[in-house]
Amino acid sequence: MTTQIFLASTPYGTATLAAALDTARFAPADRRVLLVSNNAAIPETTPAVDTMPGFERLRTRFDDVISWNKTIFPFHPGGWTPRLDDVPLWERHLRLAWDLGDDDIELAVESIQVNPALGLTQIFTAAPVTVYADGLMSYGPTRNKIDPLVGDRVTRLLHLDLVPGLKPLLLTEFGVEPEIVPTAAFSQVLAELTDIDDVLPTIDRPALLLGQYLSALDILTAEEEEHLHVRMLTGAVELGHTRVVFKPHPTAPAHWSRALEKEAAELGVDLTVLNSSVLAEVLYQRMRPALVVGCFSTALFTASALYGLPIARVGTDTLLERLTPYENSNRVPVTIADALLPELTDRSAVTGQRPGMDATDLTALVRAVGFAIQPKIHPDLRPAAVRYLAERLDQHTWRYFKRRRLTVLALPGAVPAQLAFLLRNATVRRIARHARSLRRVVRR
Repeated sequence: MTTQIFLASTPYGTATLAAALDTARFAPADRRVLLVSNNAAIPETTPAVDTMPGFERLRTRFDDVISWNKTIFPFHPGGWTPRLDDVPLWERHLRLAWDLGDDDIELAVESIQVNPALGLTQIFTAAPVTVYADGLMSYGPTRNKIDPLVGDRVTRLLHLDLVPGLKPLLLTEFGVEPEIVPTAAFSQVLAELTDIDDVLPTIDRPALLLGQYLSALDILTAEEEEHLHVRMLTGAVELGHTRVVFKPHPTAPAHWSRALEKEAAELGVDLTVLNSSVLAEVLYQRMRPALVVGCFSTALFTASALYGLPIARVGTDTLLERLTPYENSNRVPVTIADALLPELTDRSAVTGQRPGMDATDLTALVRAVGFAIQPKIHPDLRPAAVRYLAERLDQHTWRYFKRRRLTVLALPGAVPAQLAFLLRNATVRRIARHARSLRRVVRR
């Protein structure tokens, strides 16, 4: 007997799994279990995947649905991992609790470098693992160094072709090959969800603004993120849009929309704030937005790749500057959005949907940034990074790199050796931080 266990924490990821199953990307199995994990900071106050609109349509692909949160209660999915000595005990416990018996286990997980996926793969030590990508993270390097006892069991990486021509770096250190989940199949799965929420307002071709809750990641402050939303609104209005829909992140505070509502009233704009946790892709099908605006949300890329909708980015320049440390795993998604998508204030680029880079240039950039982020995991990318920096580092591409990081890695663009002491001088660093804060204030 073979049991396949699919770990999912988001509706988007669950839809990706459904599309993969619909197109026979997984071999037949005697039983398929969807293991639902609620990774929110406070799971008790945030809806889990199996309670969100449309889940019942997706659930038909699985024989059983099990809650990971309930299984490991009172521990949090993102903070718990089994102790090495307890692994056999946990496997025996899960086999009894989930009625797995002596079945052969196959795992499909997202974000294998962190819990809960990492913990699950450590418990089932003999199970082959499929990793599926929930967004743009797959195009960047693996966030942390993974134990070979886990990494060597990964057989493939399933991902959507969100950036045609760009190949994922995730898990390539283990020789894992990426496999594309057909776009048409994913679109068909999402089409099943279009009539799930009758309370959605009927609005035709608005400008749709996407919130991401970046302050929860300590990338922006709450005030800065509210200001980012206002920039989205004013930019859309300057492009001639008078009907605007704001879709906040499901876990963002409700009061965040007040600044946006105040600005909309002053501009005379018809603003609708959606409090539903429905997928952005459902809104694309229901409303056919005239423009989709965001920062570096994966939903921007599905809007373009799956539905051919006009898109625009805002705030990526600030994020590229603010992401710390340089190795932050969001750097590659932000880099891709900044390099590829039109800036909201560039009217001609937004109107013409003019991409910033072609696939070849984007690949070279991502490989250079990927090496700078994880040089120990991807030492083989060093020649490509040196070549890119030596040939293409200019006023525009400097935004994707930090001189200090290039100096540490002895890459082109580094501080000359005779001036390297300045990077270690506390006074110089304090003055530099003060200058950057003043520049941010001036920009606002």
